[in-house]
Amino acid sequence: MHQLQIYTDGAARGNPGPGGYGIVLVWGNTQKELSAGYRLTTNNRMELLAVIVALESLTKKEIPVTVYTDSKYIVDSVEKKWLTNWIKTDFKGGKKNNDLWSRYYTLSKNFKIHFTWVKGHADNALNNRCDELATAAADGKNLLIDEWYEHEVKGN
Repeated sequence: MHQLQIYTDGAARGNPGPGGYGIVLVWGNTQKELSAGYRLTTNNRMELLAVIVALESLTKKEIPVTVYTDSKYIVDSVEKKWLTNWIKTDFKGGKKNNDLWSRYYTLSKNFKIHFTWVKGHADNALNNRCDELATAAADGKNLLIDEWYEHEVKGN
């Protein structure tokens, strides 16, 4: 059985600013790319949204998944069990991105996920491709609205 490999990256032009995510899914010899851009967001939100969108795109559940990301924020939050504590305390203390973390947490129950940190802007071709996808999406036209984030920023 193949191991599903997911490469993800997020980008923001300014932080906050226009942002995007890039994803490369690898299953055997098959690769699929996904990306989208948002008009106002943060780098961490795009890093996390990339993982969420990748998982949401999967039709098979209960398969082993390795997610490669250059985000220590994501790797440490999951692998060091910080997220588990945030969920238990209902994100007490103003933890950021609780909308996305809650979405990820629910999704994660459907998969056997392992995170692997890769150095960004280095020699990992698929991570570099995700960076290209993310930055192109952030620089693109017809950007989507990160509604939760914009609502939080505007305080409405």
